[in-house]
Amino acid sequence: MSTLRSPVGPLPPSVYWRRRILVLLGIAAVVVVIVLLVVGRGDGAPDAGSTGSPAPTDTTGPTDTPNPDPTFTSAAGGEECNPAQIRLVAVTDSNSYASGKKPMISMTITNAGSAPCTFDVGTAAQEYLITSGSDRIWSSKDCQTEPQSSPQVLEPGVELSTTPFAWDRTRSSTTTCDGSRPAAVAGPDGPTYRLQVKLGSVESEQTAFRLY
Repeated sequence: MSTLRSPVGPLPPSVYWRRRILVLLGIAAVVVVIVLLVVGRGDGAPDAGSTGSPAPTDTTGPTDTPNPDPTFTSAAGGEECNPAQIRLVAVTDSNSYASGKKPMISMTITNAGSAPCTFDVGTAAQEYLITSGSDRIWSSKDCQTEPQSSPQVLEPGVELSTTPFAWDRTRSSTTTCDGSRPAAVAGPDGPTYRLQVKLGSVESEQTAFRLY
């Protein structure tokens, strides 16, 4: 203990005291650095290398995003088609049908313009209408369920065909959706039927056929 209080050696005691003070100051500095590091990492804040999940974004507040334009446009297909450039054709798989055979009906859609454009060709826009003279016989709109919109890019001059489906040879109205329907008149002396298709405001010419 005496050597700690009264250093001994060939040099004056003041030299040894200065050395001891420098050593103690160095140790104290190391301790302070260690304490700061421990405290700094123990405060719960992630460091720059943290891979924790980001805080959720509040989506309940008001937004500056405007409502989308109701006119459908497509960057790939250009602007919406002008209805005047859409050509429709009413299609039947035959021009006469034997007794019990159901006509298969569909439509073709063609962009008669010079550039691609977008047009709604979904079931919400489609109508298949069968008439005989001024007599309205059947319409696909009468008992349609869950109509869907389907904007489609139409290339110039490329014909698009809908999937054919069977007309059941009955008359329809909005009041006959859940019950039996009267059959359309058929036979050699029966009327000529005409199919017309529509797509929004666009209408086709009529296609004639007979039922036997």
